[in-house]
Amino acid sequence: MKATRIIAAALLIAGNALALQMAQAQQPAIGRTEVVRHDLGAPGREAVQVRVDFAPGAAFGMHTHPGEEIAYVLEGTLEYEFEGKPPITLKAGESLFIPSGAAHAARNVGSVKASELATYLVDKGKPIVAIK
Repeated sequence: MKATRIIAAALLIAGNALALQMAQAQQPAIGRTEVVRHDLGAPGREAVQVRVDFAPGAAFGMHTHPGEEIAYVLEGTLEYEFEGKPPITLKAGESLFIPSGAAHAARNVGSVKASELATYLVDKGKPIVAIK
């Protein structure tokens, strides 16, 4: 009886661990790599460049930045969504200006990896991304 309970508990734990791994594997990944950070001539402002890699189907939900962003698509196809506006789809070699504080989202609508080079002109010392 005691052995049966131990085996049942072990199977339950193993099943939960497997379910967690499967759930994590199904969530598309987004990777962010800071390329450069440098003070601007204006006091309290800095430029930050970040490479953002999106797995197929990956999405970064609504968010804002404490300054302007210029997004340049390096590879793949990304769709940008702004509150109250139709989505904008960009392919490799295309770019988009995002005003300070504009709530937006991005997702990879292609079947291969997509990447963007995001250049932020932001208030120094504030988090680059604020989730909406």
